[in-house]
Amino acid sequence: MKNFADFGMKIPEILLPSKKNLSSWSVIACDQYTQDADYWKKVEDAVGKNPSTLNLILPEIYLASSDRTERIEKIRSTMKSYMESGVFDSPAKEFIYIERKTCYGRIRHGLVCAIDLETYEWKPMSKALIRATEATIVERIPPRMEIRRGAPLESPHIMLLVNDPEHIVVEKTGELVKKESPVYDGNLMLSSGHITGWAVKSEKALDSLHASLEKIKKANTSSDGSTFMFAVGDGNHSLATAKAVWDEYKKDQLAKGATEESLEGSNVRYALVEIVNIYDSGLTFEPIHRVLFGTEADMVIAFVQANLGGTVSICDSRESLENKVKNSKSLFGFVFLADDGKVQYECLETEIKELAVSRLQPVLDTFISSQNEGASYGDAEKKITIDYIHGSDEVFRLGSQGDTVTILLPPVAKDSFFTTINSNGPLPRKSFSMGEASEKRFYLECRKLFD
Repeated sequence: MKNFADFGMKIPEILLPSKKNLSSWSVIACDQYTQDADYWKKVEDAVGKNPSTLNLILPEIYLASSDRTERIEKIRSTMKSYMESGVFDSPAKEFIYIERKTCYGRIRHGLVCAIDLETYEWKPMSKALIRATEATIVERIPPRMEIRRGAPLESPHIMLLVNDPEHIVVEKTGELVKKESPVYDGNLMLSSGHITGWAVKSEKALDSLHASLEKIKKANTSSDGSTFMFAVGDGNHSLATAKAVWDEYKKDQLAKGATEESLEGSNVRYALVEIVNIYDSGLTFEPIHRVLFGTEADMVIAFVQANLGGTVSICDSRESLENKVKNSKSLFGFVFLADDGKVQYECLETEIKELAVSRLQPVLDTFISSQNEGASYGDAEKKITIDYIHGSDEVFRLGSQGDTVTILLPPVAKDSFFTTINSNGPLPRKSFSMGEASEKRFYLECRKLFD
């Protein structure tokens, strides 16, 4: 069987539920709907008393709840019960190719595999095979470590991106394995679409995949010899948590007399993920726009222009501004209420070559920090604040309010995504969104973690 270690990957032993009732077994990623208790109540109702990944995870809406410890203990006992009571089929050593049709009609293609946490690094300017795409907030890791540490099972919601304009990794693999019967096929709960999975384990499919990954590795190797194989698209903090738990476990085992070699096959060293081609036609990249409260538009625009260069011009309508920004990689739109009480639309056209947000956010951070230095300590009313908004409708709605400036960002350029991260490190926080909330990954496949 092919060895995929050179790509930071391993063929996992996957556990699938014996009863393929996906509408109750599969639930959405724990980091979605974190302010929507009603959604998670609907999930509980949809699951009922059926075996479900809901009982194997801690939705992050409960991350700060007073009964978190009890919830985690219940998760552990449920994992053990599921493993002992025949909830799962026997483990199968295989990758899984998936097709996920969302409620928006888009079809996303993925490849479920295990990745070696020794080949992943979230810290800025890393040269690891697998790298973070957005800044990692260290404070978010310890609470999540409590959940993974000692857990008998894991199920993935992490999605990695591969820079594959020729569609030779995921999509080509799918063409080979779809000739066989799927290992699961069904609807996802709460009108979240449909998912089908096929085993990737034949010699022909694995040889083809290995050859494709070799080509990707060569194409993404820099002059310094480092290779940027995969970028974390979703679940950055979950993968950082897996890395932290492995580092902790490894240190403890070495102190007890284990060797590096004896730990190479440890399940804790790996994490289940789904790999998706950044050029997948079913994968939408949405920019996350900015809104500044408590400031004047002229000051913001002048500061951004002074730091990024470019030319400012006035647009006569919302449609004009939207079209300009939509058809550019380096143009920012500003919406604000002018002194005459009318909504003003302006744009700043720059010559930025990287992803636009990677240059804009540091400038906004500096502007806010410098302006707030003069505000009285604790005087929140005088301080400028920033928020991150999805969808252009919100940009124009909020921009029509006084003392508010919204910034419409251009589309995320897929062709410069890997290049920007390779050159500049992880993107600023809230840089992009991979699809809508209901399109995020659902838990389905499982794998043994701690004994």
